[in-house]
Amino acid sequence: MEKELETVQHIYSLIIDFLVVYAFQITGAVIILLAGLICGGWVSRLLLNVLEKRQVDITLRQLMASAARLVVIVMFAVIALSKLGISITPLIAAIGGLAVGASFAIQGPVSNYGAGLVIILTRMFRVGDTISVQGCSGIVSSIDLATTHLQAEDGEDIIIPNKHIVGEIHRNSYANRLYEGRVYLDPTSDPTAAADAIRAQLTAASEDSALPPPLVGIENFLPGAVVVGYRFWIPSAAYFETSYKINDRIYRALDDAGSKLAALSLSGTG
Repeated sequence: MEKELETVQHIYSLIIDFLVVYAFQITGAVIILLAGLICGGWVSRLLLNVLEKRQVDITLRQLMASAARLVVIVMFAVIALSKLGISITPLIAAIGGLAVGASFAIQGPVSNYGAGLVIILTRMFRVGDTISVQGCSGIVSSIDLATTHLQAEDGEDIIIPNKHIVGEIHRNSYANRLYEGRVYLDPTSDPTAAADAIRAQLTAASEDSALPPPLVGIENFLPGAVVVGYRFWIPSAAYFETSYKINDRIYRALDDAGSKLAALSLSGTG
């Protein structure tokens, strides 16, 4: 029992001696770290405000603000370590060695980060644009270093790794999407009258005068059918809803005009 008490007393003495010797250094290091966190947040907010006034892209300014905050925190952390008497040279060497080894294990995420940086810096597309890539289409809701998030009209959140975007062909139609449809008419019908009926419906449905006017015309001649094609722009947020409504109006207009549809009827691709 006496030996156990002596051991406890010895440990207690060591703790007291350690606190007496290093209490000020530890307190100073903690204060420096707290100051680094506060200063990092202040610098980040200041940079965000400056970049926002200069109308810099939201994704790019968030990246720059986060990087500035990290740099400030690292600088204060280095000062805190030196306050404790810890040399950072061996620490940097160890981190470098670990980074080399870890790079082989995380090639996928690293390639995503690199591709995300390319997307942000080159502004291939921005938040709010409508893009089609890898068979997916939607409105860009956010751009991270690793992934790009698309919002589909039906509420789906499409997450695409950035390495599958950079280097691939992608279509950016900004706030709208192009709808391409075609009507297969019976050869006995008047294709010009059908095209006029379709054009009237598309013109009446167009709400944004800044968009290009709809295109309607005879697209092709097939055995047993005359193909009338049409192309028009639709806001991405209501792409399917609007296209269905317009196709319904076109069908009724053709019926009222006496146009006979061939067996293939209406078809369209967005």
